[in-house]
Amino acid sequence: MGKITVTTCDIEGLKVIEPQVFGDSRGYFMETYNYNDFKEAGIDVQFVQDNQSMSTKGVLRGLHFQINFPQDKLVRVVNGEVFDVAVDLREGSETFGKWYGVLLSAENKKQFFIPKGFAHGFVVLSDMAEFAYKCSDFYHPNDEGGLKWNDPDIGIEWPIPADMELLLSDKDQKWGGIKEYKQK
Repeated sequence: MGKITVTTCDIEGLKVIEPQVFGDSRGYFMETYNYNDFKEAGIDVQFVQDNQSMSTKGVLRGLHFQINFPQDKLVRVVNGEVFDVAVDLREGSETFGKWYGVLLSAENKKQFFIPKGFAHGFVVLSDMAEFAYKCSDFYHPNDEGGLKWNDPDIGIEWPIPADMELLLSDKDQKWGGIKEYKQK
């Protein structure tokens, strides 16, 4: 290994990855993904789709998951800064309903591995952010699920400044909480 540093999180399966960055006066180079390095670190996943989005300050996307076609995700920020969150929805998990958050930025170059069975979301803290992610299954538009971003039963501590105006999609404003999710 050696090309990446992997930190395990308080919730089993979640991992923060820091690539080795080679920099000099001209700029930098880093390998953002190498199957062999990730496999050695315990992330043996075949990714089938790459996505990228751009969002402005205050945009909150999430908390999303696919119901019947769950995805492993490897997420990172190419430009800007976001606070990224995963919520454990794995049936029988000791940490069901618990969340973990990490600051991802173009500057820190951290990546966040989120296995199947988690809801995922982020809020943009910089003026703009470009967010890139790999998925282990294809997106199925009729398979979307979600949770309310501010569900008090989950209790995510979003680092949202008091003067920041949040921007959510209509869909993200309508999701229910984790109690409704457990009843399904």
